[in-house]
Amino acid sequence: TFQSGLPSAAHRKHPMNFRRILLQATALLALAGAFQFTQAQEKPLVKSFGATPPKSVAYIGNSFFYFNNGIISHLAPMVAEGMKGHPYRQSMITISGSGFDWHDVDSYFRPNAIGKYSFAADNSVVFNQNRGPLFEASVLMDCSQCPIHPTMKSVFHEYARKHSETVRKHGSVPVFFMSWAYQDKPEMTQALAEAYTTAANANNVLVIPAGLAFARSIAVKPGVNLYAPDKRHPSVEGTYLSAATTYATLFGQSPVGLKFNAGLAPEVATHLQQVAWDTVQQYLGR
Repeated sequence: TFQSGLPSAAHRKHPMNFRRILLQATALLALAGAFQFTQAQEKPLVKSFGATPPKSVAYIGNSFFYFNNGIISHLAPMVAEGMKGHPYRQSMITISGSGFDWHDVDSYFRPNAIGKYSFAADNSVVFNQNRGPLFEASVLMDCSQCPIHPTMKSVFHEYARKHSETVRKHGSVPVFFMSWAYQDKPEMTQALAEAYTTAANANNVLVIPAGLAFARSIAVKPGVNLYAPDKRHPSVEGTYLSAATTYATLFGQSPVGLKFNAGLAPEVATHLQQVAWDTVQQYLGR
């Protein structure tokens, strides 16, 4: 227990040790607060994507997805390295600043539109045919405040239901992406976790706990900056952590040890990989 008042004799004699202990205690308290949700609040009912990992995924959201050349530019090399031989196709469908209600999800599945063709290594056009469902999984993210905003949270729950129904109608599996707290508003973490988990349980949907991964990383290693200067959007580290958490959730594989590091220092990438895996394991109770 730390008491207010004059520094103790031990503090005056070893100020660096005292500060180190204080920082460690603060980190532990932050970690405990961030993960109070996983111990005391509603638990996720869906624990995995299914027996077979998805071969095609649509990421439907906003700028939280498309910063740093997009979450998909980090995910593709992770999947290629960690899931050798597993076919994987992905698309990112984003609108800047968008919430759930901005997206016409039904239109994303119309025939001969998104994903109609792609380009091979020699730049020739390949027309994709007989692929089965256009997207086996559809990862959906609301705006950063919408799930917990007094005015918008009812819209969040309404469209969580509507989009889940739409996605399933087209033979795809809905997945919710739990976004993170603003850098200067850490109290958003638990509220967002509760909102996404409640909506997911109501619609039998898997959740990617990216917001909880952000909180864990900050508590364990606060020197790794996950934010852009606006304190909302992700830095490269934040996008990498989001991708690693998505990889661990959708594919059920640990990202720890993957060589792809998005240009980050190896020790930083390893830290983020471990945080992603630990968060998913704890949140989903695997």
